[in-house]
Amino acid sequence: MIYELHPIPVISDPNALVCVVDDDEAARSDLERLFRSTLQPVETFASGEEYLKRKPHPGPVCLVLDVNMPGIGGFELQSALTGRREQLVFLTGHGDVPMCAKAMKAGAVDFLTKPVDDEILLCAVARGLDRAREVGTSLEKQAAARAILESLTPRETEVMQCVITGMLNKQIAAKLGIAEKTVKIHRGRMMCKTSSVSVPALMRLVQRAGEPDRLTRPQAVS
Repeated sequence: MIYELHPIPVISDPNALVCVVDDDEAARSDLERLFRSTLQPVETFASGEEYLKRKPHPGPVCLVLDVNMPGIGGFELQSALTGRREQLVFLTGHGDVPMCAKAMKAGAVDFLTKPVDDEILLCAVARGLDRAREVGTSLEKQAAARAILESLTPRETEVMQCVITGMLNKQIAAKLGIAEKTVKIHRGRMMCKTSSVSVPALMRLVQRAGEPDRLTRPQAVS
């Protein structure tokens, strides 16, 4: 990988956090000093287990971690954090091409080997924090969309499932065994609750929620 060198970035963000996870105490201390020199909040952890015990940070997080550690190693920790906003930069003294490929395929921001230039590491962490912000925004939108869908009644959800497949009110009524007038009432309430002005808008909401199976999941109707 070719890096273009620039002035060392100031990545200070009081809402963000850099977490160093390494069983080497000297390495942890050196990295802590580096990040503190940029005024960036940083915490250190001697193991993957120790990090996982920490209450999730509400803001952007980038981990700088080793691959080979006792107990939960770098790859195991990466797997445990799947679906969370934390981003990972691997920094190891014993890396190779297969390790790099594995880490990057699983979503790592970068895979660096020791010794590493401070500028390269800081740039990688800056990218990690930027990505963590994007992921955090996406997760917040997903949670909001899911909350809206959860507010629907079982019958409204059934009507929604039919609406986004393009069914007309008459077809929905026949499928659900209810009057067309009743379908219109449930449809109106559903569209109002979801703030959807059109079927495409409703479909975007469902997609944003990240629950495609919800559209075919059997619902208990009362």
